[in-house]
Amino acid sequence: MNASPIETPPTPTPPASDKPGTAPKTNTKRKIKVAAPEADTQLLARATQATPEGALGLVEADREGLTQLEAAARLDRFGPNVVRHQRPPSPVIQYLRTLRNPFILILIGLVAIMFVTDVLFADPEEGADWIGVITIGTMVLVSSIMRFWQEFRSSRAAERLAALVRTTAAVTRRVNGVPVTGERPIEELVPGDIVELAAGDMLPADVRLIRSVDLQVNQAMLTGEAMPVEKRVVALTTPNEALEAENLGFMGTSVVSGSGTALVLQTGDRTAFGNLAASIQGARPETAFDKGIQKVTWTLIRFMAVIVPAVFIINGFTKDWGSAFMFAVVTAVGLTPEMLPLVVTANLAKGAQMMSRARVIVKRLAAIQDLGAMDVLATDKTGTLTEDRIVLERHLDTRGQTSDRTLGWATVNSHFQTGLRNLLDEAVLTAAGDDLDRSVTQFELIDEMPFDFARRRMSVVVAEGADTHVVVTKGAVEEILKISVWEMIGTDKVLLTDERRAEIEAIVAEQNALGMRALGVATRDIAVAGPLAREIEYAVDDEFEMTIVGILTFLDPPKASAKPALRSIASHGIDVKVITGDNALVAATVCREVGIDATRVVLGEETEALSLQELGELAERTHVFAKTNPAQKARIIEAMRENGRTVGYLGDGINDAPALRTADVGISVDTAVDIAKESADIILLEKDLTVLEAGVMEGRRTFVNTMKYVKMTASSNFGNVFSVLVASAMLPFLPMIPIVVLIQNLAYDLSMLTLPWDRVDDEQVRRPRRWESKTLTRFMIRIGPLSSIFDITTFMLMWFVFAANTVDQAAFFQSGWFIESIISQTLIVHLLRTRKLPFIQSRASAPLLIATSIVCVFGLILPFTGFGAAVGLVPLPWSYFPWLIGTLATYCIVVQFAKTRYVRRFGDWI
Repeated sequence: MNASPIETPPTPTPPASDKPGTAPKTNTKRKIKVAAPEADTQLLARATQATPEGALGLVEADREGLTQLEAAARLDRFGPNVVRHQRPPSPVIQYLRTLRNPFILILIGLVAIMFVTDVLFADPEEGADWIGVITIGTMVLVSSIMRFWQEFRSSRAAERLAALVRTTAAVTRRVNGVPVTGERPIEELVPGDIVELAAGDMLPADVRLIRSVDLQVNQAMLTGEAMPVEKRVVALTTPNEALEAENLGFMGTSVVSGSGTALVLQTGDRTAFGNLAASIQGARPETAFDKGIQKVTWTLIRFMAVIVPAVFIINGFTKDWGSAFMFAVVTAVGLTPEMLPLVVTANLAKGAQMMSRARVIVKRLAAIQDLGAMDVLATDKTGTLTEDRIVLERHLDTRGQTSDRTLGWATVNSHFQTGLRNLLDEAVLTAAGDDLDRSVTQFELIDEMPFDFARRRMSVVVAEGADTHVVVTKGAVEEILKISVWEMIGTDKVLLTDERRAEIEAIVAEQNALGMRALGVATRDIAVAGPLAREIEYAVDDEFEMTIVGILTFLDPPKASAKPALRSIASHGIDVKVITGDNALVAATVCREVGIDATRVVLGEETEALSLQELGELAERTHVFAKTNPAQKARIIEAMRENGRTVGYLGDGINDAPALRTADVGISVDTAVDIAKESADIILLEKDLTVLEAGVMEGRRTFVNTMKYVKMTASSNFGNVFSVLVASAMLPFLPMIPIVVLIQNLAYDLSMLTLPWDRVDDEQVRRPRRWESKTLTRFMIRIGPLSSIFDITTFMLMWFVFAANTVDQAAFFQSGWFIESIISQTLIVHLLRTRKLPFIQSRASAPLLIATSIVCVFGLILPFTGFGAAVGLVPLPWSYFPWLIGTLATYCIVVQFAKTRYVRRFGDWI
């Protein structure tokens, strides 16, 4: 398989003519009859049980390949050999999707109402009032553009992670009746094509092997198994699951060693890879963030549905219906945390920026908050918890003790073989390290007997001195035992008894139970003499009466960083589940080594008969799922979500794509297959759980700072509206001028744009955080009315002390309440942002301190300015301000006392 960089996606080239040197012609007289492939699973099942010739017949193919005309007809019928990918929509569609945010929709509705009332049907004498429309419209525009730009830029960055390569395959086609093998783009492959496979090639389609020479294929991206799989040609006598069939190969997997010839059965979307890609098309399920924000939205809408009509009716009966309607609209604006989309987007954008510094790409901004809410991290094993490479874990003698002799002879075998070394040979040589030269310098290669699947072993013959040749064999332990009659114990060669054979087999079984793959090593000395000794030729018949030296065990080892990272993740309230396609023994071994409870391992097939509820309950007490296929992985994730968990999934293979799509937040890496990166919400540029942990904490900080705004603003607005209800019933005039309400909200909200940079207390990010309408309602009802108490005392102050109790004194009354309201609303931010004592135990960030100070100063001086006069405010006497200070100080004391009681009773705050 060859690859060369290109700038644009490859397109199928026109079929060439059968006759060399001529241009392709359109065949208008003869139609090539092509049998359509059967349903995917049926075709694969029949191909596994058919002989190579029978498999050729299933797709009407020939060992010498298709003709160009046949290939062209099939390409026209079946389409190019490409898998559909869900590309990002156009920028216009992406922008319009940002407007689907519930709060943005509410604001757009309010803008429409204000446009109708303040512009279209405005009083001709006063003229159109664009201030409210422009103010709220600007909020919507800025918020939506920020969110669009961040997600647009992230999606483009994720696309650039995929290398643009043009991949080819060695395809045999008949030209003028003669089979010719040449490189062709894999997009041109069709069912019935014959392809040649060699080490390093990627399988270009789903294929049936019709020739195999020591062929080993890495299927980790499909099955999760780190060890390469041996592929054979022989027909299977019993039906197997397709991925386990030894005579099938699958698109996207790769050849580790050996060579072969394969018949293309299925291409494009009909491949196993294509089926997985198709399963993740369309809209993804709602995440925890989506559901949480909807609940919060409906909580606020319910409050609006009750309070706004009440304000309208009360003011309509006590004043005039026109001003009552206007004030009701303004009340709706006041009750809505109109800057929430902008604050959320600013928070998420800052979080994405911080995460990008940690080499994390955020494709979907809301995923940052899902990451913060995550209380279950489900992860694949291979490459996430493990190194994704095979290492020689142990080298034992026949008694099960560590033996350097076993490693030494294994090194000789792996070093002197002339074929392509597989992963196990590389592991042996790596383990030999600095001792490699010492192990092999005394030997000289004489001959070798290559590996084959019948013997399941390979041998080299080396010269040791002038008069001794040594046969060194490495292979499956049961095969080594068949050819051994002696065993090496210490420095002695001892007869191998049946009892000892059973004991050696028990050692192997013990290693297998630990999830390790075992190989045996044996030797035989051959005395030689004469000058022609080095010309002797050896054959597999010379593998007899050998001495078994020891056993090698191999494993994909855990990452050194995995155990401490998992311990730290668990300390932050996240339950880790391993869901792997690898076998149960390997999964259990790795999990135990990294500190995950592997007392019980549930196999994928055991989950099939369970309902989602039963599976969710099982998942609560299970930490390791093994031998799972892609659909089972996704269903386990879905069951945990249905059980109330917020689930993140970390994976990088083809088989992980459905689970990535189903999870609340899908996490992948830049080295993952394209389909996994496409399905993910977050892409790690380093496959390290420590990086992921940093992302989780950033997600929680983002959530806390967002919830500060939601709770503080919603409770404050609720208190203000409650005050308006009281004032509307008691006063002969509006308690505050509508335009002044908008100015107050805008000033406060602008200061809240600094919240993304606010500090977050440690205890606020110790556990997963999620959007909950219940806590918001509780907070609003218990904290919001506190401000109303002091609003009402301000009403009484203005009414009785300053005699602002007539329509003529309305501006004086409104100015007094404006100052108290805007300062108390802004000042109280510092009490509400933390459960601790403000300014002493927890201090806000400098940007928030400066912003809130500016708003307080603005509120104090506005009535004394020309702009204040223009909107209907008037200066207040200095005698008002001692009362203001007393009111604010008392308000702070009451809020701090209420906060202490609230935390003591409910155990939470923000």
